[in-house]
Amino acid sequence: MRLLRRRADEGLTGRKLGYVEALAALDSRGRFGIHLGLSRTRALLAALGHPERSFRGALIAGTNGKGSVLALVGSALQAAGYRTGETPKPHLVTYRERLQIDGAVVDQATFARIASEVLALADRVARRHGEPTEFELLTAITFRWFAEAGIDLAVVEVGLGGRLDATHAWDGGVAVVTNVSLDHMDRLGSTVEAIAHEKAAIIMRGDLAVTGATGGALDVIERRSRRVAAPLTVTPPAPLRGLDRDGIDVELGRLGVVRVGLRGRHQAANAAVADATLDALEAAGIARVGDEARRAGYAAVRWPGRLELISVEGRDVLLDGAHNPAGAATLAEALDDLAPFLSPGRATLVLAIMADKDVDGVLAALAGAAFLRDARIICTAPSGGRALPPDQLAARWSAIPGAARHPEAVADPGAALDTALGSGSGSGPVIVAGSLYLVGAARAILVNDPLLVPDPPHALEAPPR
Repeated sequence: MRLLRRRADEGLTGRKLGYVEALAALDSRGRFGIHLGLSRTRALLAALGHPERSFRGALIAGTNGKGSVLALVGSALQAAGYRTGETPKPHLVTYRERLQIDGAVVDQATFARIASEVLALADRVARRHGEPTEFELLTAITFRWFAEAGIDLAVVEVGLGGRLDATHAWDGGVAVVTNVSLDHMDRLGSTVEAIAHEKAAIIMRGDLAVTGATGGALDVIERRSRRVAAPLTVTPPAPLRGLDRDGIDVELGRLGVVRVGLRGRHQAANAAVADATLDALEAAGIARVGDEARRAGYAAVRWPGRLELISVEGRDVLLDGAHNPAGAATLAEALDDLAPFLSPGRATLVLAIMADKDVDGVLAALAGAAFLRDARIICTAPSGGRALPPDQLAARWSAIPGAARHPEAVADPGAALDTALGSGSGSGPVIVAGSLYLVGAARAILVNDPLLVPDPPHALEAPPR
């Protein structure tokens, strides 16, 4: 395996790479899978002079809500004037989305330059610790860029689990576990408590900790916090005071009723965790975000591809990943809440699900939405080979009791979108869901976003992190 990987990188490391070359070199390592553990990341960071030690911040783990909490915290920090590094994942249309400062993605030239530097160290690390994976290399690239750019603090999203995830090589001083449910069970454990153990491990001695978890998961997190003497704040969801087409209103302690620019009542829980995270950053002496900056940041927050509502030739199109049963249940609830605010007419669901996910769990949750009971269902599959074939997905949907009948199978996502939006398809809303890979493909087609210019073709499919 090591020889194969050397050959894949031959002529690419040890010199300055172009952007597409850097992506190809990273991808050649990603194809060998995910290997959890911290030794390789720590060795890479040591070889780089420990860039991660130049900034503090919050490390965010959890099954769902990590990205929303990151977006809320980052938006408030920016409103307060802090230069903030962020690591949202996975990306939608460009790999560079995973590295952001103040909401702006890293430019191609900087990414390629730092990737060249980090890749040149990979073989040295491999001799003692084994081959660094794509995600480990990306983590080192990210921390190297953050240090070079002189950020004030970072808000970092865990990739997978927590205990052995590459991001856990950094301890920012504040550790956050949004919630815990069943996902990635092949790697993290078969019970909520086992998964919570993996996620709670990001809480280190000297940290301040925050969680929105409940039940058995909360018990695990509380035990971990006591074991390492880390003060823990447990945050129930903020009371929901209203919702509409463009966001929600929640009550947040001394702030009173606050506008949150994210859709879905589930964001009340994420807003509470985000606000507690800002309190913890202040208590840790890392950053102070006043009430007005919090209000401004929460109202201005944006999180592409997550209950994102856009207009396409007068049609409402809602983009949301909903890639596991909990996320799909959240989407189903949000659709029923949003129904009065969306354009009238029969809804269309464009759907894709990765084959390694809990397909039936996702389908059952989506089929529970009253909004989708009479919807047109179009099953498709983004490129890369991991998606369940559309005809199989259509058959699985048909088997769900109470689900809308006669789903269609359209292999190409672009063609599926054309079918959903084409003449004769009506004026009702279109929902694109089930996979962030599908959402990314749809967004690249439908949204002209100057901040998220799609990557050049390079046959790179992101790992499921």
